[in-house]
Amino acid sequence: MLGKDLAQRAEQAGLNASAPPQEKLIEGWLIRLSPGKAKRSRCINALAVGTLPLDELLARCQAAFAAAGLPLYVRITPYSQPDDLDALLAAKGWPASDAADVMVLAALPSHASLPAGQNLQALDAADYAQLVGHLRGSSEAEISAHAERLAASPVAYRGFALRDDGTDELLACGQFAREGAIVGLFDIFTPPAQRGRGHALKLCRQLLQIAAADGAVEAYLQVGSDNFEAQRVYARLGFQFAYRYHYRSAEISSA
Repeated sequence: MLGKDLAQRAEQAGLNASAPPQEKLIEGWLIRLSPGKAKRSRCINALAVGTLPLDELLARCQAAFAAAGLPLYVRITPYSQPDDLDALLAAKGWPASDAADVMVLAALPSHASLPAGQNLQALDAADYAQLVGHLRGSSEAEISAHAERLAASPVAYRGFALRDDGTDELLACGQFAREGAIVGLFDIFTPPAQRGRGHALKLCRQLLQIAAADGAVEAYLQVGSDNFEAQRVYARLGFQFAYRYHYRSAEISSA
């Protein structure tokens, strides 16, 4: 049985690693206002119950999001406060969206070498944000916000591109953020033409191996709940389901 302590460490580490420069606390709710594409950097994380009535607290948060020109999203996890927040927002007619699974790994895998003809290239924050942003079709503003968040993160990111030696073609890319003994994998991406060839699996093994050499002993990641192909890759590495989260917002259609 997966221990709750590892799941809770993964949640805290994920919050720390995704912190943008634009954040503040309102009554114990962590408000993040990055203009980037990732919802985890532009949402509310309800970390404490607070003393204000829910409607007043939401109104204060809405003012902050409106001032930033962003829609208000509340990230709902098993740790959200108050405990019935999800039900309260659902009763207001706020639809749920973008469910994601947090998966954890209690022990990092053993040494694995890259196949002949492949190499791992280290990238700085700006270069990595450009690479993965263009692959995903992000806007220049979203790419810039991503680079800003990576560079300013209190938990250092290390980004890498897996390439073919002969052609320099990109096979996969990804990054990790290590905080003490726990490491998170982020933004793992394989170009469409390279999918189904095991490149993401090889890349993740290399990232975990580098993190282990730096002192990591356990890992976590976040993956879309409907991204079954990626989940199978992570399961082959030994990752297990820990918990699911989703978002709620009054600004999306329930249709």
